[in-house]
Amino acid sequence: MMGSPQIIQGGMGVAVSSWRLARAVSQCGQLGVVSGTGLDAVLARRLQVGDPDGQMRVALDAFPIPEMAQRILNRYFVPDGKKSNKPFKSKPIAVQNSSKFLLELTVVANFVEVFLAKKGHNGLVGINLLEKIQMPTLPSLYGAMLAGVDYVLMGAGIPRAIPAMLDKLSQLQPTQLKLDVQGAQPGEEFMVDFDPAHFTPEGVTSLPRPKFLAIIASSTLAITLARKSTGKVDGFVVEGWTAGGHNAPPRGAMQLDENGEPIYGPRDVPDLAEIAKLELPFWLAGSYADPAKLQEALSMGAAGIQVGTAFAFCEESGIDPDVRTRAIEKCLRGEGSVHTDPLASPTGFPFKVFNLEGSLSDDQAYEGRTRICDLGYLRQVYRKDDGTVGYRCPAEPIEDFVEKGGKEEETVGRKCVCNGLFATIGLPQIRKDGQIEPTLITAGDDVANLIKFVRPGSTSYHASDVVAFLLGEKSKG
Repeated sequence: MMGSPQIIQGGMGVAVSSWRLARAVSQCGQLGVVSGTGLDAVLARRLQVGDPDGQMRVALDAFPIPEMAQRILNRYFVPDGKKSNKPFKSKPIAVQNSSKFLLELTVVANFVEVFLAKKGHNGLVGINLLEKIQMPTLPSLYGAMLAGVDYVLMGAGIPRAIPAMLDKLSQLQPTQLKLDVQGAQPGEEFMVDFDPAHFTPEGVTSLPRPKFLAIIASSTLAITLARKSTGKVDGFVVEGWTAGGHNAPPRGAMQLDENGEPIYGPRDVPDLAEIAKLELPFWLAGSYADPAKLQEALSMGAAGIQVGTAFAFCEESGIDPDVRTRAIEKCLRGEGSVHTDPLASPTGFPFKVFNLEGSLSDDQAYEGRTRICDLGYLRQVYRKDDGTVGYRCPAEPIEDFVEKGGKEEETVGRKCVCNGLFATIGLPQIRKDGQIEPTLITAGDDVANLIKFVRPGSTSYHASDVVAFLLGEKSKG
């Protein structure tokens, strides 16, 4: 395996960090990363629009259990693509004991994305998962490992159990992951079980164990993970609050500024000296897309930097080309901006939203959308009175959330991040009344700096341009 990369491409959104983007960055000698969020639905929808370039079917043909891949093709593939005004066929939503078919779909979808990212070169490829999305975690990891993923990155929580999960999965052992269940009684534990046996090709006795990088925002969490994880942590991505997507909340009581954004202060600055003492490689993230910032990170003992936003809007990213062009044009006009929204995400974590007309950042688009939770990735798991688990989302219809024991005040300002992110990659659900799900674009605070990658007279750039700029090289693009 190659040595540690200086640049990690962030694992963003739902398929914004697509296999194409990860592959492009990896071919530049850096760590390309696919987003593992929602890949089951991503594969199902790509097949329903006809798989125009045939790449989904190329990867499915390579899946080592052909009959499993065929079941997915049979259910979702539409040869000429579904009609543009017809909704996507739904897929099962993950639960504590998900159906066998959903487990198959999750394993295969993660294999497909990593397989395509790694196809045709020897570079490093990682996958990014959110700790808060727990139900699909084990089959997602296993599918990625079947495709030979080199790194697993995980944040948005405390992923202390994941290193041991990787150890077990690499040895094809049955594995359990403890669910975070709201209202669980003392001593109660709710588990998600996964047995690789059903998904293991004949003759395979083990899989390579990928390196594990925890995405953190404090030295305290780094120390906890390094010393108390059930398995080996191989390094950290130290992410500041200017990074896109979900941000760690400020330490202490939440305070908002005049724009309604969380106020971060000195307590939220990670102690890099303490992290360095752990003698594990670490990368710095959050507004580091500059060669001087890369050199600064290296001078502070970091192995390099993680960059998200600059890659999110390049040609190879999964963002719908029209949305991407509109966002870049807005930045070229000097109008590109993000809002750190403390309410948008059902997770309760602050979430950065790029301001773009017609998207969910637009009050009119937000108010005009009918609330529905039909993807369910960010649902809360809670204990019902009978001791079983239930599922609720602060972004679902308010009366449904309250009926399940949720508090009405928790629904205020919540956006359907799941559906919004699928719309951003050009795969929006279409409702029975013809309403098309609006986009939700996330980006870091330095989004306005995208213009430095765009050549005069153009509204686009490539992943190789970003890598070359960061390394102080002349772009080959």
